[in-house]
Amino acid sequence: MLTLVFVLFLFAVLAGFDVGLSMIGAAAVGMILHPGNPVDLIMVALTATNSVNESTLVTIPLFVLAAEIMNHGGLTKRLVEWALSMIGHVRGSLSQVSIISNLIMAGVSGSAVADAAATGGLLVPAMKKEGYPDGYAGAVVAAGAMLGPIIPPSIPMIIYAVIANVSVLKLFMAGIVPGLLLAGGYMAICYLIARRNNYPSRPRQTWRVVLATTQYSIFALGMPLIIILGMRFGLVTDIEASAVAALYALLVSIFVYRSIGGRQLMRVFYLASRSAAAVLFLLAAAGPFGWLLAEAKINDAIAAGILALTADPLIGLLLINVVLLLIGCFLEPLPALVIFVPSLLPAGAALGVDPVHLGLVMVLNLMIGMLTPPIGLLLFVVAGIGSIPITRVIRAIFPFLLWSLAVLLLVTFFPAIVLWLPNYV
Repeated sequence: MLTLVFVLFLFAVLAGFDVGLSMIGAAAVGMILHPGNPVDLIMVALTATNSVNESTLVTIPLFVLAAEIMNHGGLTKRLVEWALSMIGHVRGSLSQVSIISNLIMAGVSGSAVADAAATGGLLVPAMKKEGYPDGYAGAVVAAGAMLGPIIPPSIPMIIYAVIANVSVLKLFMAGIVPGLLLAGGYMAICYLIARRNNYPSRPRQTWRVVLATTQYSIFALGMPLIIILGMRFGLVTDIEASAVAALYALLVSIFVYRSIGGRQLMRVFYLASRSAAAVLFLLAAAGPFGWLLAEAKINDAIAAGILALTADPLIGLLLINVVLLLIGCFLEPLPALVIFVPSLLPAGAALGVDPVHLGLVMVLNLMIGMLTPPIGLLLFVVAGIGSIPITRVIRAIFPFLLWSLAVLLLVTFFPAIVLWLPNYV
């Protein structure tokens, strides 16, 4: 029965149906064909609503709103201009700016797709205008956007924390060092590719210009620090931090930069509501699917299968990596977390893997899946934003994908990279 459910789900997705609707439809078929007696279809609604009936999930629409206000309030543009003043003289400067801008944006939105849309709309056309290959421009933006769910705040980490009942703050802190490793490697790759292909740079700015640009952008630069330091020192909870982020972005956009009026503000609320609804609908749709797996005791079977193969934590994590990389190539991160965290968490606990370490490994795996050809979601997002043939983005993404896998291996074999900051907190 479960095999049929998975086949129906994959067929529906490949046929172009919405992922959430595909999961709900496949789960409904699975309940009707349930061995023994059919399950009342009211369970679809009950399990779907139960999946989003958690107070911590309030942070998702608030962080999405903060990112949307930043995009329309000019804060994203100011971050790009500040990064250009700092490293515009470096060979291939616009690709470096893309990584830095996404790194800072990651400290606000928590969403890879939101970051790709925000920075891609500005930087892909600019890079194409200065002579960068369009596929390379798209690949750089996609790689930078992947940092969104790794650097705190992170929507996938919030989902994992809710399911695994672990500290959101510790998960956020766990993502900082791996996120910086990813960003540093991406910038090195951009520099090497730019030198080899003689990509353009801009004149070095004077310190007077740099200071003026920093002053001009200071409110945009301060936003991620307010969120992270506020949570680190216990001034705000995770829910309060998301509300502070949205309120801060709103006040700065209206009263400091004066870039959002009443009519535009209504559109911002509409776009943020639509994006948040899409995220929460995916989580709700994964509820019936996850219930079917739990009912069939697939969670226990996966955990038992991993434990039957090895009792070594490192080998177990490598097996989990392989499973998640394959899942991430076909399934979006949020429903993948809802469906597979209950399966993999018992295996990790039996192997003695810290749940915070396991959470970071799971999120990183699924984010790498968003960069993985042929159907990585971020590849299609940047291709659509920049009107770039998807094959060109795929050809250019491989250096960034290889470095992402290298960082995944580092955090798998050296848990201290992940756990140092959470343990300090």
